[in-house]
Amino acid sequence: MLKGSIPALITPFTDEGEVDYDGFQKFVDWQVKQGSHGLVPVGTTGESPTLSHEEHRKVVELCVDTAAGRVPVVAGTGSNNTREAISLIQHAESVGADAALVVTPYYNKPSQAGLYAHFKAVHDASNLPIVIYNIPGRSVVDMETATMAELFELPRIIGVKDATGDLDRVASQRGAMGPDFLQLSGEDATALGFTAMGGHGCISVSANVAPKLCSEFQEACMAGDFKRALDLQDRLLALHRCMFMEPSPAPAKFAGSLIGICSDHVRLPLLSASNPLRSIIASTINDLGLDPVDLG
Repeated sequence: MLKGSIPALITPFTDEGEVDYDGFQKFVDWQVKQGSHGLVPVGTTGESPTLSHEEHRKVVELCVDTAAGRVPVVAGTGSNNTREAISLIQHAESVGADAALVVTPYYNKPSQAGLYAHFKAVHDASNLPIVIYNIPGRSVVDMETATMAELFELPRIIGVKDATGDLDRVASQRGAMGPDFLQLSGEDATALGFTAMGGHGCISVSANVAPKLCSEFQEACMAGDFKRALDLQDRLLALHRCMFMEPSPAPAKFAGSLIGICSDHVRLPLLSASNPLRSIIASTINDLGLDPVDLG
């Protein structure tokens, strides 16, 4: 069900800092038409930590409505509060999301047994397939392969978004759980190696602003055309790099503002891209030949 280029969608804001719901729907439609293979609303790139619960739920609902079954929607429903995660996944299921992305609980620093108990509780509260989001750099905790394998025995734990940057994880997780365990990269810059080692795609930040190129890259990978994929990787690498030169999604939103898909507004405690980074991003967008977008 899930494969290829799956953008971790930004949540556009107005200049006053409110969610631009109309702009978001146009952005989702553009993403589908540009060839994205799936969509992830309200992940970290969607600024889920600073959205209200009402905003979070509405963004998921609008994403599902706008996608209209053309591509799967994997709703971000994670929390470090298990009850909150259950509430979010139940809502996502009620509005028609196809799956849920559930991050390992941050700040609390649960044990491996605590991670298992958290994910099992969320799993048991919904019928949605769940993709584990393992990102130790943000959550502090790192889910071990053995814990993941134990969770994979549950019927609706289907895979992982791996943002460790450690390509050995792909082999280790494939060895432990087999080729049916869905492995999605959470890091654009290593997505080529990730896919070559058995991954199934990438939940991408760069695809917010270059969805067609990211889709073509993933399609080349899926076809086993790694020469074509490497050519596209070479073109995209500068964009991948600058997306994380400052806290995400500020770089992605500034890049988006340059091509007309959103404002560059982010909510505190994040700040908009600095002037030096703006120059780098502008040059990168120009070098990629990304033209202004008319979202209608």
